[in-house]
Amino acid sequence: MNEKAKKVIYWAPRIIAILFILFISLFALDVFSEDYTFFQTIIGLFMHLIPAFILIAATCIAWKNEFVGGFVFIGIFVFFTIFFNTSREIITFSLISLPVLIIGLLFLLNSKQK
Repeated sequence: MNEKAKKVIYWAPRIIAILFILFISLFALDVFSEDYTFFQTIIGLFMHLIPAFILIAATCIAWKNEFVGGFVFIGIFVFFTIFFNTSREIITFSLISLPVLIIGLLFLLNSKQK
């Protein structure tokens, strides 16, 4: 495998993970459309950002150890699919669960490449 392909395989899961975290974080903005007090808004924002925090932790783990991080992302894929019940609709599955699986597989591929 040439050097350019190795760089793509190295950076692709990291960039996709960061973009996916930003995408998931956008869903937290609906807290500001409600008529909550300041503290209710802060608590609601924190609750909505829990999946993003989980993904940030997984990305940090995967950045240090691609093999472990790949399996962490695959575990998150299973958790998201079951907890958020994304398997009922293909669009929801494609937007919420599938990117996490792809990120995990790319991290595993990168660890195998080394």
